[in-house]
Amino acid sequence: MKKNLNKGLIAALVVLLVLIIDQSSKIWVKTHMALYDTIDIANWFKIYFVENNGMAFGIEAMGKLFLTLFRIVASVVIALYIARLVKQNYKTGFIVCVSLVLAGAAGNIFDSVFYGEIFNASYQGHVASFVPWGEGYASLFHGKVVDMLYFPLIEGTYPSWVPVLGGQHFLFFRFIFNVADSAITVGVILLLLFHRKTLSYSLLSEKEKARLEQEKLEKEEI
Repeated sequence: MKKNLNKGLIAALVVLLVLIIDQSSKIWVKTHMALYDTIDIANWFKIYFVENNGMAFGIEAMGKLFLTLFRIVASVVIALYIARLVKQNYKTGFIVCVSLVLAGAAGNIFDSVFYGEIFNASYQGHVASFVPWGEGYASLFHGKVVDMLYFPLIEGTYPSWVPVLGGQHFLFFRFIFNVADSAITVGVILLLLFHRKTLSYSLLSEKEKARLEQEKLEKEEI
């Protein structure tokens, strides 16, 4: 029981820590930079302020309200899933990875749900600020997600001998993202690399798990 409590606490702390870092960075960028402003940290890393209506890494699809509601439903499902993992005493590392995914989803939900109500609009040459509730740039559930992490790792021109693209500009890794997107990506990659079997097993129904355990026992008896 104590182990389960500790694992639940670790999951909560992971989510809370990611949310604090994510929201702190977004609020700082939103209140200190105009839209499309850039701060050069290194040649390969820049703080570049953009906003988007869509999914992770600025990918936009479907309607704004649908995306926000989808994120909320998905986050509730993941939270219930983590509670079940804790109750069934799954490994801490596995629970932490799933918690990173939940934290990332929750971070972007906060932008979508509340930012339109509490900030005025960001645009070129204008730094946004907090405003009284209801005086913001959009209604509840219609806020834009703040992105700022930009890693233009390799930039140049395609060689002239490359068909069609010869002479054209190219940029490797043009996505602009945030801490929440990073948490989702890291969580998913770690799950696929180190916890694939555990993930598959955890998603089975109790009936399927019982059948697998029975088959395992039968093989051991042979």
